[in-house]
Amino acid sequence: MEREDLAATGLSVRDIAVSFGGIRALESVSVDVAPGEVLGVIGPNGAGKTTLFNVICGFVRPDSGTLRWRGSPMARVHPDRLASLGIARTLQGVGLFGGLTVLENVMIGAHRFRRSPLASAMLGLPWSDIDERLLRERALAALARVGCEDAADRLPRTLPYAVQKRVALARALAGEPELLLLDEPAGGLDARELTELGELIGSFGSSVAVMLVDHHMDFVVSVCDRVVVLDFGRIIADGEPSAVQQNPRVLEAYLGREASEATEATEAGDAAGATEAGDAAGATEAGDAAGATEAGDAAGATEAGGAAANGAEDAHG
Repeated sequence: MEREDLAATGLSVRDIAVSFGGIRALESVSVDVAPGEVLGVIGPNGAGKTTLFNVICGFVRPDSGTLRWRGSPMARVHPDRLASLGIARTLQGVGLFGGLTVLENVMIGAHRFRRSPLASAMLGLPWSDIDERLLRERALAALARVGCEDAADRLPRTLPYAVQKRVALARALAGEPELLLLDEPAGGLDARELTELGELIGSFGSSVAVMLVDHHMDFVVSVCDRVVVLDFGRIIADGEPSAVQQNPRVLEAYLGREASEATEATEAGDAAGATEAGDAAGATEAGDAAGATEAGDAAGATEAGGAAANGAEDAHG
């Protein structure tokens, strides 16, 4: 799909720049997400991934650049209006309300479909009951979609972390978004859980576009149609996962930096080892010198003792 078409049907981010206290977090970042596409955004720590998400969600105002969703500008869109636009986001953690059941947490995600005012719910009026029933049905359907319907009546804290993350995903899906933003969905999951998450994201098909940020290169490559790589706030690669994975600049950003850090750690360890060895050698030499001194003192004492004994014998003679 051409960029012009994307600007009218999907998410279009153009030339976004963000600074924090003189530090450039994003520099001329442009990203498109087509309907039904799964886009991965990766990069080393501090690359600007979460900042990009926060710009899209309205938590951070960019210094320059534009955002458009389905052809309409998002310059003045506030975070509390995202759901009504068909955009949902999960957090790096789970962000569930501990005092509410799993079902009640997910019902919150479907709030944009509520028709009766809050006062009606507080008074228990009939149309409010209808709203409540419909929200429950949407929430149960979202829980079934992620395989957590059996946990509907439980409190989040009683569930394993991986299940809590699925519940958070169900809450986002309950709003029936057209664009789903997943912030580090793989965090804290083991290999089996990552595989299940990848299968779940793949099951969305063309019903929802997904933009996800994560550190797990293998996970992102396995689930995404396209990958964008950020490094120091700039895009250094954008393309199919297999091509991006072999991109020299990406390898340098990931492996080069890790190798450099490992080398520095090794050199520091070698230096510390050399220092310890030097200290040990110095101690040994000092010990040898002390031993020699003590031996010399002992020999001198022996000689002195012998001379004294001879002198005594001469005196008696």
